[in-house]
Amino acid sequence: MPVKTHSNQVDGRITFAKIPEIVEYPDLLDVQLDSWDYFLQASAPPDKRHDRGLQQIFKMNFPVTDARENYLLEFVEYYVEKAKYSVIECQERGLTFAVPLKAKLRLSTKSDDGKSYVDTIEQEVYLGNLPVMTAARLSSTEPSGWW
Repeated sequence: MPVKTHSNQVDGRITFAKIPEIVEYPDLLDVQLDSWDYFLQASAPPDKRHDRGLQQIFKMNFPVTDARENYLLEFVEYYVEKAKYSVIECQERGLTFAVPLKAKLRLSTKSDDGKSYVDTIEQEVYLGNLPVMTAARLSSTEPSGWW
């Protein structure tokens, strides 16, 4: 007896199920990509980011002081820079497609009287590379988006 197949008209998927599809399945890749964009907020300028995701994590963990409270390390903003290699180059080299994550931090030193912080140094600090999810459906050599 031949196997019956049903084809979904929306995404072209072929199913070998005996029961017809009642509810349309969500695109799980889109769910994950949207969740990642919501967490990272890379397309938003640093001063326009909402207090959620990575921004919220930084704000929850800063400021940091030393044991004697002589130094204060504050978070100012973070940056997600462009990837060093394209998705295709990463595939060819066997690398993970990742983007550099940098944060602008402010280090302040307490004054001699111990009442306020005076000497302040603000510097951009490299924190590491963030692996980035890419949409498999992209057919061009360079994905669209913020990276």
